[in-house]
Order: sequence, then structure tokens, then C-alpha cells
Amino acid sequence: MFKLVTQAYEILRDDEKREMYDKHGMAAFDPSKGGGMGEGPDINDILEQMFGMGMGGMGGMGGMPGMGGAGGPRRPRRGPDEESKYTVSLEDLYKGKTVKFAANKSVICGTCKGTGGKEKVKPQQCDRCKGNGRVDILRQMGPGLVARDTAACDRCQGSGNYYKEKDRCKKCKGKRTVQETKPLEIYIPRGAYQGERIVLEGEADQHPDQTPGNLVFVLVEEPHEVFNRVGNDLSADLEITLAEALCGFSRVVLTHLGGRGIQINHPRGKVLRPGQVLRVPGEGMPLKRGEEKGDLYLVVKVQFPEDGWLKDDAEHAALMKLLPAPAPKIEAGAVDAVEYEDDADLDEVRSTPTKNYYNIT
Repeated sequence: MFKLVTQAYEILRDDEKREMYDKHGMAAFDPSKGGGMGEGPDINDILEQMFGMGMGGMGGMGGMPGMGGAGGPRRPRRGPDEESKYTVSLEDLYKGKTVKFAANKSVICGTCKGTGGKEKVKPQQCDRCKGNGRVDILRQMGPGLVARDTAACDRCQGSGNYYKEKDRCKKCKGKRTVQETKPLEIYIPRGAYQGERIVLEGEADQHPDQTPGNLVFVLVEEPHEVFNRVGNDLSADLEITLAEALCGFSRVVLTHLGGRGIQINHPRGKVLRPGQVLRVPGEGMPLKRGEEKGDLYLVVKVQFPEDGWLKDDAEHAALMKLLPAPAPKIEAGAVDAVEYEDDADLDEVRSTPTKNYYNIT
């Protein structure tokens, strides 16, 4: 097999040998067959076994995807997709949104129908790619290892033909495509996620001899001031006063993403504590299918009064009578009255390296 692959490689890189192969096959290189008759191993079969590809476009034998040439017309190749990020608010993901915009894109020239030349003017065959539109190249895969590949011909831009300057289309100047502004719209469904892809099929730039690729928008969720999203659920802080935490309340605590006010009725006698979490069923993000929604989680944040809010001793005494009694006294043999700081940060302590009290190296 290695000998056959080497022979196939030598034929591919030599134009004269390749022309002989196109006419007579591998028999052209078999002395026992008279150098021009009979059957032999096919390069297509060798390449298919070794690399999973054939010699499409080389004399009309087989078909490498995307290659045409003298053996037949080019097959349509799909153009590349064009991907971009689209930033969307949490409100839009909650309610859904239709976005209309104008896209500047390349389209096939309507005057020359993508030929690049004037009407009734015949193009000249590109002498570099011999009309194939693609040329053979060798890519080095490693030390002493090369692989055969193809690339669009840079002289004819892959068309296989070219026009003299005087024969080129006046509108596209021989480029075969022109710029056009096209109105488009995308629909963001309610309940869509961060990273979800919205696809407009066939709306990418058009290229001659290619099927247009897709225009793809990847959703990027914008941070929200009030809500955090976790899957289909939402969370938010529930800011209440100390009086509300102790005595209960009934009021609108926040405005939801859809614009509705969310009212909480919390009875007196049930104390709310800092960090406590309330679950509100069915007030999260909508599911993409059906009418169900996730849940809303409210994290209690108690706002304590400012220093000095009690004005006199009478108010202080009245409050002490209303509040629960202080904790029992702790009896100790010796008591030290210590000083303290009331603005310490425990995170700073945790991030500070341990002190080396014993000077151990």
C-alpha cells in the first residue's frame, strides 16, 4: 500500500503524469501493459482507503466535495456561518422579544448574476487552476510528512474563469458580489437561556458557487440590578426593616420582570431573621414549553437602625420592656473588661497568611 500511495503522490504533483492518468488510468504507468492500455489500481481507491477522499475535478473521476473542473459542473458548497454575540436583558428573556435590524451583507451581483463579466462576454479560462477554481497545495503535517489539500485559486477567486478589466461587470467590478442592506428580524423566545443560539438560515454573506451559510446570534444575558437567575428560578434580596422583621408587614416588596408588583403578607408573631429564604412558587422564569414557571427565592436582609436612633432614656426603657429579656449572666472567677473594634472584616483575616511566631524556616 505504501508503494501505491507514493506512486499516486508522484502522479498528483506532476501535470504530465496526471494528464496521462486522466486518459489511460494506472495502466499508463504499467510497462507490461504497453504503457497505455489495461486496468490497474485506481488513485481514487487508494486515496479513499488512506484519507477518505477522491480526485473530484481531476478529469471527471469521482468527486471531492466542492471541486468541479473539466469533468463536470461544480457542486454547490455551503458557505461559512457568521456568528456574533447579542446582549439581551433579563426582562426580554422573561417576556420574549422580536428584534428588527438592518444587516449589511454580500450578495450575488444581480447585474452579472455572479459571473463578474459583462453580458454576452465569454470569460477566459484561468490558466493557473485550468478552470477548476481550486489548486492543489501541499501542507506540511510534521517532519518529513506532507498532506495534499486544495484551496481556492487566488487568481480567479475560485470561479475557474476571469475577465479582462474592460469586460468586467460595471456594478461589481468583477468581484461577483455587491454589498446590500437587508432588513432582518430575530425572535428571542420567552425563557431563553444565556448562550442559546438564534439561527437565521441562509442569511450569511453570499459567495458565488456556494450555498449561503447561516447567521447565528449567541445570547448574552445582561446582569440585572435586582434578580439573579439560576436555571428557571430567580432570586432577589428582600429588604425589610427591623420593625417588619419583628412585627410582620403587608406590602409590595419588589417589581417583577413583567412589571407586576409582588406583595408579601407576613403575619406578626413570626420573626424573620437575616439570611432566611422565602420561596414564592411559580414566580420564576417561564419554561420554553407550556405555561409553567420556576420559583422566586427571596433572601431576607434586615435593615437595622442607625446609631443613636433612641433619643432619650424613656424611649430606651420602653423598648427594653418590649424586647425579650437579655441572656443569663455568665459567671467567671476573673473578668477582664476588653476593648474592641466594631468594623472588623473577617474576610481580611482569612486572606492574611499565618504569622510565623516561631521563626521556622
